[in-house]
Amino acid sequence: MDTVWNIFTDLTCWKEWSSVLGESSSEEDRLTEGKRFNFCIRPFAFPVHVEPVVEEVVPGERIIWAGGKYGIHARHEFIFRKSDTMVQVVSREFFTTRGFKKLLFHLPKRKLHTLSIRMLNELKEAAEKT
Repeated sequence: MDTVWNIFTDLTCWKEWSSVLGESSSEEDRLTEGKRFNFCIRPFAFPVHVEPVVEEVVPGERIIWAGGKYGIHARHEFIFRKSDTMVQVVSREFFTTRGFKKLLFHLPKRKLHTLSIRMLNELKEAAEKT
């Protein structure tokens, strides 16, 4: 658990293990409750810079961050579970949109789901190399 948690919460090494999260920065080196951080994702050809606020950090259990961009509000929860032989990380994303943007967001939502799966697989690979 310590390995997975440390890799995931250390913003300084995201670019080393994740092709999804890209460059990240914050006032802190780690995801810190109440602090804003930023990173870049590429759901399509163009980059999207995201600046969520970390709403909750429970070490070894969960991290929740939320933010908005282009009229879409997102909340992302990461739940960490340890068993005897492995660590499971569950990613849940919640999106809020209104009106016409709700229709336009259907395709990017699927792409963001695919990127989340890739990011979790890359986290697994990074932890297994450590």
